[in-house]
Amino acid sequence: MDLPKKVEVLVIGGGPAGSSAAEHCALGGAETLMIERRPKIGVPVRCGEYMPHNDEIRSIFPDAVDVPSLFDLPSYLRSISCEVMQILSPKMRVYDLPFQGWTTYRDRFDQHLASKAEKAGATILTGTRCINVKGNLVSTDLGTIEAKVIIGADGPLSIVARSLKLERPADMCPGMSTIARGKFEPIPKMFFGSIAPGGYAWIIPKNDGANVGLGYSKLFTEKNLHDFWIPFKEMLGHETGHLYGKMIPMSGPIARTVIGDSLVVGDAAGQVMPVNGGGIPIAMICGRIAGRAAADRIMKGVPLEEYEKEWRRQVGRQLEVAVKTKKLAMMAFAGQWRLEMAMRMLGVRRMGKAIRCKSVFP
Repeated sequence: MDLPKKVEVLVIGGGPAGSSAAEHCALGGAETLMIERRPKIGVPVRCGEYMPHNDEIRSIFPDAVDVPSLFDLPSYLRSISCEVMQILSPKMRVYDLPFQGWTTYRDRFDQHLASKAEKAGATILTGTRCINVKGNLVSTDLGTIEAKVIIGADGPLSIVARSLKLERPADMCPGMSTIARGKFEPIPKMFFGSIAPGGYAWIIPKNDGANVGLGYSKLFTEKNLHDFWIPFKEMLGHETGHLYGKMIPMSGPIARTVIGDSLVVGDAAGQVMPVNGGGIPIAMICGRIAGRAAADRIMKGVPLEEYEKEWRRQVGRQLEVAVKTKKLAMMAFAGQWRLEMAMRMLGVRRMGKAIRCKSVFP
């Protein structure tokens, strides 16, 4: 299809945040167009492909509304279920954390969410790149479109946020992932220490291999991703596929996510758990809020600032706690011995609280 000249709501970005926003905006009665720069939604995969169980999501975000319906996902998106997550210290001390989750196929996952948006009435245009936003005009490589409401769901290096002069997340961590072939123990593993300074490396098992990768903080090293990937791959001892990189916002939400009749959501808003980089559940929760707020703006004239209030009410408190935990962790990351001792002091119970965005003390 050709790019229309005008639309009521334009969603920029076809990930979980964008598709969730497009779906609920269309359900609210607003004319909705979602554009995605990639030719095919969800491809290539650039994340760890791990999802918490619904009970875990409710535990992490107790104020989130109607979690079961939002995360009512078909079984074909699930690879394996996991009851335990292993945390490995710099000295390879293993901590078994009870945590319910499942591994997914992120390409199928994103495509499913996009299909839900289409069924709700949204139009999707792939292979369309946003170049700039000025007022209610959005320039793309296919032309200019006028939108009454603009939703920027275009990732951590958001063009929408940059155009609106919104703050960018302060700590942008480089990360990369790929698929390793072979058999793996059905337990997700997270490796901390010099293997990925200020971040961690992971093995997330699937039926047909494992998603493997790592992310690190540039605050602790001047090396690049490949400097860390080579020894990690040697440790894995498995054949791996093509590496795909991304930036992961790890400093918590930006201070302001709405300007006029434009908003940002998901990675573009820094809505990522700073303690572990998990972003899919928050993206879907905040995407739904964004879509409903955009529809209310069009249909009822409700100020878009309601989006800001509502997402902070549903997930903001937990993200604030996680930011504080991350700051404490950064002091431990300064040295291998210090990190080892900090993990021993925390133990399984407190590490479990940390990954669930809860205060580790008292």
